[in-house]
Amino acid sequence: MAILVDKGTRVLVQGITGKIGSFQTRIMIDYGTNVVAGVTPGKGAQTYNGVPVFDSVRQAADATKPEVSICFVPGPFASDAAMEAIDAGLRLVVVLAEAVPISDTAKMLAHASEHNTAVIGPDTSGVISPGRSKLGVQPHQLFTEGRVGIISRSGALSYETAKTLTENGIGQSTVVGLGGGPMWGFTHRKALQMFREDRDTDAVVLLGEIGGHIEEEAAVYIKSGYAKPVVALVVGRSAPPGQKMGHAGAIIQQGRGSAQGKITALRDAGALIAKSPEEIPALIRKELK
Repeated sequence: MAILVDKGTRVLVQGITGKIGSFQTRIMIDYGTNVVAGVTPGKGAQTYNGVPVFDSVRQAADATKPEVSICFVPGPFASDAAMEAIDAGLRLVVVLAEAVPISDTAKMLAHASEHNTAVIGPDTSGVISPGRSKLGVQPHQLFTEGRVGIISRSGALSYETAKTLTENGIGQSTVVGLGGGPMWGFTHRKALQMFREDRDTDAVVLLGEIGGHIEEEAAVYIKSGYAKPVVALVVGRSAPPGQKMGHAGAIIQQGRGSAQGKITALRDAGALIAKSPEEIPALIRKELK
């Protein structure tokens, strides 16, 4: 098994006829992702990469019964597209767009909560269950199927960590890119809950960075009694307070959201702390021997 997406998961692509959407859809299909439909308003009744295209998510849902959506719609329009998928009853929407207005993100996440739909993103690299399915733009050659889950705000850090694990003979069950923030639909805590129930995940790697409080929320959950080993890496120890570092959510404000504060919370909760991706394989082997 895997969390969120597996080999049989029926996938809808929003923005499938765009330059990026079309290109990435072909890669996802070649990887084995079960893409059953695409949506681009005004381009219904066409096919792209052999996938039928519809004018609306509702039409696509009625005809092909997708379970999840990956949204390649640009930032200013991404929230409306995601809410269309939510209204159609899809259980998961992956929003890759950057520069989604904060007010739009808040509206989208509230709407998702009301309809019990999970949203990954915005500004996410997506989710991949290696060897089974991928929804996103990950360089899939770096990943290999296995039994370690990864949760990360940073796509690049998840790639580096997966590559390091793969090179050390440790495969991954599912790798989730939460997105850069400052608002998140899916969080470390929610992923930990799902990995806890996944019988094919033996350990979890939690990758964090400065800004926000979702790592601290995860620490509270781990401390309540988490049955599987958690290895945590939080980057940004030398980041200056008040200065944005990369992601919109990567900023320390009023002394909160620092890397050291997150590290302390996770260590106190029982997570093993790594200082770099290169330290993670040894920590995992130690816990699983």
